[in-house]
Amino acid sequence: MMVTLNPVYRYICFASLLALLLLCVLWELVLDPLVPGGSIYVLKALPLIFPLYGVYKGNLYTMQWSSMLVLLYIMEGTVRWYSDISTTSMYLGMAETLLSLLVFASAILYVRPAKKVARATKKQGK
Repeated sequence: MMVTLNPVYRYICFASLLALLLLCVLWELVLDPLVPGGSIYVLKALPLIFPLYGVYKGNLYTMQWSSMLVLLYIMEGTVRWYSDISTTSMYLGMAETLLSLLVFASAILYVRPAKKVARATKKQGK
């Protein structure tokens, strides 16, 4: 059975993942680092590099695990949004949360039709 995947969701997922990566790097090096002059906390962006190519290509498996990965960034962004003292950091936390939610939603919406077909095919085989 052939499944058609919406490339718009793939583009949104890739663009928001790339924006999230850039935001995390800039946040910890330039915009509002926890330690003046930048710190090792910039390494929080490292895991976001790994799914970039697979998301760009539209790999279903990469979309699935990257949607689980960004849950950590949703959590971190939300915590910093509501608990950081610096106003800049609060806005950056809000941006991180929103970008992470965009990655999550677009990845799920991209994979959803393929998962439905897989479930229907599995059900027919029984």
